Amino acid sequence: MSESFNSMTGVAAALGIGMLVGFERERRKGQGESRASAGLRTFTISALLGYVAIKVGGALLLAIAAGGLALLVAVAYWRSQSKDPGLTSEVALITVLVLGALCSTEPRLAIALGVIVAGLLAYRQKLHDIALGQLTDGEIRDGLILLIAALVLLPLAPDRYIDPYTSINPHTIWTLTVLLLTLGAVGHIAVRILGTRYGYVISAIASGFASSTATIAAMGNFVASQPGNIRTLAAAGIFSNLATMAQVALILGAVDISLLRPIWIPLLCGAVATAIYGLCLMRSPRDGEVNDEPVKAEGAFSLKLALIVTLTMTGITFLSAVMLDQFGQAGVMITATLTGFADAHSSTASIAALAKSGQLPITAIVAPALIAVSSNSVSKCVVAWISGGRQFAMYVIPGQVLLTLAMWLGVLWS
Repeated sequence: MSESFNSMTGVAAALGIGMLVGFERERRKGQGESRASAGLRTFTISALLGYVAIKVGGALLLAIAAGGLALLVAVAYWRSQSKDPGLTSEVALITVLVLGALCSTEPRLAIALGVIVAGLLAYRQKLHDIALGQLTDGEIRDGLILLIAALVLLPLAPDRYIDPYTSINPHTIWTLTVLLLTLGAVGHIAVRILGTRYGYVISAIASGFASSTATIAAMGNFVASQPGNIRTLAAAGIFSNLATMAQVALILGAVDISLLRPIWIPLLCGAVATAIYGLCLMRSPRDGEVNDEPVKAEGAFSLKLALIVTLTMTGITFLSAVMLDQFGQAGVMITATLTGFADAHSSTASIAALAKSGQLPITAIVAPALIAVSSNSVSKCVVAWISGGRQFAMYVIPGQVLLTLAMWLGVLWS
């Protein structure tokens, strides 16, 4: 019964893929003698052929079917070569055959790939316009660098510690580098769509959930190409702290909702201070400064800067590990301070785990959690100076100091 159900699921998936792609091609094949050779019926039958071939004769029969289909496609292409020099429909037909075969083992994956193929076919003209008219050579170059870094180099990076203090992991280091490049690209896309005034801020808040420190570095990276928007960039970096506050609250609440009771006021005070300072930066430009300067779309990010920031953060992590090893576990406070330089979230999680297990009173989590966030603010100030220079750091540092003071003052009210 189960095998029969799986077979029907595979058939349905293959049928759905063939019809989905076939409908799109049918709309574009035209009519009369000049129409294309493949439409709804051809694509649907090809998908079912791939499924039946792999089920009946395995890989050998599938290869024979693919070879025969390729021959038919070549003949059809030769006959219509003078009218349509493209190979899109022909390649799509063979792809549908293979996806139909994939439905026998991985129907969900096959359906997902089928939707992607249909989307690429449906938005052909828009993709052509973007590639030919909207993307610069620098953006295409950076896109290739990001794909190589994420899909080629990252899987090859060894996932193990290479130092005696278990702090330097090549896979983690390169993951952070890819994250920085990705955040830069996300910010660049948001600005191209929304403009500098709001694009940077929105992308910074969203990217802050991945890494607020990396987001500040990405904003600093844009200073060189957008010097007239330095206050907006600094405001975006400051706004990324809202994600930090939210994540600390989410981590504590996920471990135990009662852990939020003693710390929600300090976190709220920090968030309010962050929002006020960020809005002041955005709404009070200096004389001669432009808040919506046209984007100079030369590239999406700086690989050199991403590597420098990654190495800086790795150095901070290594120094924290050395200090802990040399001076021992001198208490939760010291641990929170040192680990907070690299990541406030992991430190918060460890503090929450201690409180959940009863090793630390719930009321005692406030100080170490805020220390972790405070030390992380120091790292953000350093990263802001390295990535964006002195002027960018002069806008970011007061905001980091203000939100840190606001959190500690919030302790008096909680």
